[in-house]
Amino acid sequence: MLPALKVAHGQTPTRTRVVQFGEGGFLRAFVDAMIDAANEKAGMDAGVAVVQPIPRGLVEELRAQDGLYTLILRGRTGGRDVSDARVITCVRACVDPYADFDAFLALARDPDVRFVVSNTTEAGIVYTGRDALDDRPQASFPGKLTRLLYERFTAFGGARDKGLILLPVELIDDNGARLKACVVQTAAQWGLGEAFTRWLEEACIFTSTLVDRIVTGYPRQEAQALCAGLGYEDRLLDAAEPFGQWVIEGPAWLEDELPLRRAGQDVRFTQDVRPYKLRKVRMLNGAHTATALIGYLAGLDTVGECMADAAARRYVERALYEEIMPTLDLPRDELEAFAAAILERFQNPYNRHELLSIALNSQSKLRARVLPTIRAYWTRRGELPRVLTFSVGAFLAFYCGADGAAPGLRADGTAYAPVDDADVLAFFEGLRGLSPLETARAALSNAALWGEDLTAWPGLADAAAQALSDIRTLGARRALDAIAG
Repeated sequence: MLPALKVAHGQTPTRTRVVQFGEGGFLRAFVDAMIDAANEKAGMDAGVAVVQPIPRGLVEELRAQDGLYTLILRGRTGGRDVSDARVITCVRACVDPYADFDAFLALARDPDVRFVVSNTTEAGIVYTGRDALDDRPQASFPGKLTRLLYERFTAFGGARDKGLILLPVELIDDNGARLKACVVQTAAQWGLGEAFTRWLEEACIFTSTLVDRIVTGYPRQEAQALCAGLGYEDRLLDAAEPFGQWVIEGPAWLEDELPLRRAGQDVRFTQDVRPYKLRKVRMLNGAHTATALIGYLAGLDTVGECMADAAARRYVERALYEEIMPTLDLPRDELEAFAAAILERFQNPYNRHELLSIALNSQSKLRARVLPTIRAYWTRRGELPRVLTFSVGAFLAFYCGADGAAPGLRADGTAYAPVDDADVLAFFEGLRGLSPLETARAALSNAALWGEDLTAWPGLADAAAQALSDIRTLGARRALDAIAG
């Protein structure tokens, strides 16, 4: 029943502009959704050829639905809860290179193709050295991509106007630069020649990108009811939050070829993606990490419950607006808009984000997401940020015990078990029974955990010890109320 909707939807592209490595929920709910909107609202006319990057995938299921699927964006935006369904029609071809390698190579010879998008997980952008030019197909993603690019280079005689724009969305730093390095290394291994390497350098653009959208994927528990409401069966139903931002590091003219902003999509073209990555890590991830442990110890179980709790919400707002934002160098209005979006995302009634899930591996998260902000705040203001410093004490309480003797038990009697590396847990197990100050000094002086002795940071150990003492004497609930103000 779903394929019959294609004509009725009225935005089917007439040409293939995008080769997409990956057919999973994220790409379909993020990149394809943006392209679909640009086809409708900005006249992009960009069809997507989905390539299955591994032997087992969803290409056959997608082909069976004529490339169509329904995306449901649901959450909180503009101060209200929304749930909007849209049939995505931009997928024009579904290619399994393991079943039809010739169809895969044919994509390289299509003069209309301009972009390559990928999401092959963090482990996908890796040079293995095990691919060969005559493999059908190459095992790795960089191997397949190099073969595709070489086919295009050969087919068009190295024409510079047939170069491609690469848009990897894998969640690794400098994803474009790292992908390019893998391709260049593979080309050298295969002996493809200097002319091809020069074409890669001069005709192709490997952008580094940052993506931000929570995609929950196929809503298995609700699928039957959702399909009944839609009036048709969709085995590739996809669900995500309304918020979606794509930051692309590349030349300014790229926006003319990729008119996503003109279609109302939140896409930023920039010369440097790093400030946006830092913003995401410090504001979104940092707020999660700073809140999860004290929230849980105070009797809350989810991010949504934290936002419904007056003190916990003030705590998050103070962390974002008063302590994290002053450490970032992006325009104030952009930071405020991002902070407001975070608060709405945290209130999404469709995403039950468990605090204990956020608490996994909190030691490394605290080191990466919170401590750099504390340092930056101290450098700029000459004082410690109260909420973020308190979160260090909450971390100690969560790992060492809110009462100093029984870690794994919160005030309401609920048992929990911190989940982290075995050596991390063993270290904090050894701190049981110590006073708050002894605990803070012993924990923060462990350079193996933090990369340096944190007791050298002026006042940090004393402030963390005071927070731990407050949690132990007042209880986590009252300590949270006090710090939230």
